[in-house]
Amino acid sequence: MTDGDEQPPGRTTDGDEPRPTVDADRAADASAANLSAAADASADDTRAENAATPAGVDAAVDTIAPAPAPAPAPDAASLPHPAAGPASYPVPLVQPDPTRTVRQRRRWPLWTALGLALGLVAGAVPGVLLRESAPDAAGRSAANADPGTAAQRRLGERMLALLDRQAAALVGADRAGFLAVAEPAARPALSRRYAALRALRVTVWRPAADGVPEAVEGRPGEWRQTVTVGYCFVVPDCAPSTVELGARWRLAGEEPRLTALEPSEADPAGVRPWQMNDLAVTVGKRVVVATTPAQRRKLPGLLAQAEAAARAADRYAIGGRPPDRYLVYYAGKGEWQRWYGGGRPKWTAGYAVGVGGGRHDVVLNAQIVTPAGLDDLLRHELTHAASLPDRGYADRADWWLVEGLAEYAGADGQPVHRYDGLTEVRDLLRGGWSGRLEEVAPADDASDDRVGGAYGVGYLAVRHLVDRYGEQRMLDFYRAVVHQGRTPEQAADEVFGDPWSMLHDDCVAYVRAVVG
Repeated sequence: MTDGDEQPPGRTTDGDEPRPTVDADRAADASAANLSAAADASADDTRAENAATPAGVDAAVDTIAPAPAPAPAPDAASLPHPAAGPASYPVPLVQPDPTRTVRQRRRWPLWTALGLALGLVAGAVPGVLLRESAPDAAGRSAANADPGTAAQRRLGERMLALLDRQAAALVGADRAGFLAVAEPAARPALSRRYAALRALRVTVWRPAADGVPEAVEGRPGEWRQTVTVGYCFVVPDCAPSTVELGARWRLAGEEPRLTALEPSEADPAGVRPWQMNDLAVTVGKRVVVATTPAQRRKLPGLLAQAEAAARAADRYAIGGRPPDRYLVYYAGKGEWQRWYGGGRPKWTAGYAVGVGGGRHDVVLNAQIVTPAGLDDLLRHELTHAASLPDRGYADRADWWLVEGLAEYAGADGQPVHRYDGLTEVRDLLRGGWSGRLEEVAPADDASDDRVGGAYGVGYLAVRHLVDRYGEQRMLDFYRAVVHQGRTPEQAADEVFGDPWSMLHDDCVAYVRAVVG
């Protein structure tokens, strides 16, 4: 967020004003000198650690960018869509002024998806990953059923004590202590892991053993152990996110020595970026943005735009409690294929993936995101992070509501006729859709136009509910359906006092009226 009258780079304007296009590269170049000076002046422990990293290890760089101040909460009169009584339709549309600059955010495959998850029917649109509950306050999760032998349990206790010592070193900025539990051959990879986690401002790292260690078949003296770690970034008292790791050990006499700390194939969220890559990181008041060192020059512009998007997304936090920090990863081509398991639909420009602790990490696809669409995409994805339940949602029939809310936030209060997917919605209405909201979700291999039409239908349906009942009641409906598992019929009766059969048809009629 910016202070006073300062406007973040790439911040879109409201109402009928032209939306400026700002290249993140130019924004980064413009502010690089100031950021470099700030980084030099701030000799914190992370920079000291990175300076101590051995030659050949490209450590993460923690760049601290000036963060904007929070904007005052708008009053009811200033909201883009104040509560109103039932609106008649067709809705008269004001045709856009042909001389006005209209944003072009949907002229490439700039479509977003939630993180790949539940084993839904073939061709189903991805949902948010289900997560197990985070470790308890002591950082220990329940062990697996197999208690093992007494010798295994004692060995597991020694291993866990070493991981606890390593965790204390990590949080305490003690790089030597972090590496001390490991074999020399394991230290280069662990050095990179340490640098990335310190750059992300790790504040909590709580390992817990899942069962007892197991001997590696055919390799005497070697053991493997599954570990669940609760972790926090920036905020010291957060509800921890969780990650499963595979620890490998070699016995040196009676003393275990760590030989590897690997991603676990059993972790449903897939491999985290900090497990695979060196990271360049910038930290703001509401958002942490990370990418690879090759893309570091884009961080200042990305952070400024993400902070502005967070201000919008905070409004849609269900229960009134937005995330303590949003975490955004900017993925190059290789990283897009590997981070969190890869395998996204070809039309995906970004996704949000649940990582536990009420948090969803956001990943942006650097290959197809352009400055003209970045503001909308960030608002869309951060709204997912603010509004989705921790364990995701399982019902594909709710896709229109989940994506419709994110598109509504991405549109940022602009007039309906300026929404850039109306042509695709019109084409979808002419064929390829049954007219039922619960059946509008696109398949993974859908064409860009089919995807665009589906997102547009979701946006217009949510927009109609907002125009008719106001934002808060629409969010109450969303909470009842997506968080509490109510059917739309139950939720509409409880929240709106109107039958869903009527409201569904009204929403679809509104969609048809808008696109003509």
